[in-house]
Amino acid sequence: MTKLKKIAALAAALALVLPSAARAEGKIRIAEQFGVVYLLLNVAQDQKLIEKHGKKQGVEIDVDWVKLSGGQAVNDALLSNSVDVVGAGLGPLFTIWDRTNGRQNVRAVASLGNFPYYLVSTNPAVKTIADFSERDRIALPAVTVSVQARLLQMAAAKQWGASEFKKLDPITQTVPHPDAAAALIAGKTELNGHFGSPPFQDQELAGNPKAHVVLDSYQVLGGPSSATVLYATEKYVKDNPKTYRAFIDALVEAAQLVTKNPEAAADAYLRVNKNNIDRALLVKVIRDPKVQFKVAPQNTLGLAQFLHQVGAIRNKPASWRDYFFAHPALDTGS
Repeated sequence: MTKLKKIAALAAALALVLPSAARAEGKIRIAEQFGVVYLLLNVAQDQKLIEKHGKKQGVEIDVDWVKLSGGQAVNDALLSNSVDVVGAGLGPLFTIWDRTNGRQNVRAVASLGNFPYYLVSTNPAVKTIADFSERDRIALPAVTVSVQARLLQMAAAKQWGASEFKKLDPITQTVPHPDAAAALIAGKTELNGHFGSPPFQDQELAGNPKAHVVLDSYQVLGGPSSATVLYATEKYVKDNPKTYRAFIDALVEAAQLVTKNPEAAADAYLRVNKNNIDRALLVKVIRDPKVQFKVAPQNTLGLAQFLHQVGAIRNKPASWRDYFFAHPALDTGS
């Protein structure tokens, strides 16, 4: 072995045994998904709010934005250290919180607001979930893992009993929200149902006269709830306190901006996402009285305890604080 090869081999061996250096402050990689539920991130990106609040902390922050689809994809990205913060529904959060308890200790850092999620069907015979048959197909962002999948299981348990919580799983399919919405509007595929999120559910209801709401997530959870959240590993939060604080402060400012000026927020959404959604429909979604933009979570514990009840997660949280990192902006959460 040459001297050069020996040096390379020694370096590789040391890399395996020595702890990796903590990431320096001033870098954050964020993975988001599709829809208005990520509007706070869109506004923060458009207005460079994370960078702005980083400067207040004395840190120049480099922000990377990644678009993914489905809870499994974002969880894999977080655990592989490909990203630092991810956005997903409560379902993927509870899965990864449970899986990493005592290890990476993944927890939520903020809510993205309260949004009603609609299960939309174009089958006239389907009025409630009890009317679905093996001939129906329901699109979800991630079968079993996504918050829509978990909400459907929770609704099934209420309809047929806890032992039957997976009754509708066989007719669900993993399809990104934009593709599912396009399929329901066109009405030319086997998909005739979609448990989505705004604005896709609103586009379906406006674009196909057969489309109607079968289930509202607020019905399942007993009121407004924060179904989509942001989460990270304990290591990232502890190693990057200034960047983390700037990120939360940016989200708080974004929530204030969206609430104060929905039309400007809609324009930010269009600039960031570069899609052709009707602006008037988008503004209508943002102004929906059932929608609230805030970072403190609301009404999240019920789903977590249901998942523990049916054996989907091993750890039972006693409070929402068990799966959220502490931060003053979240003190009014539930």
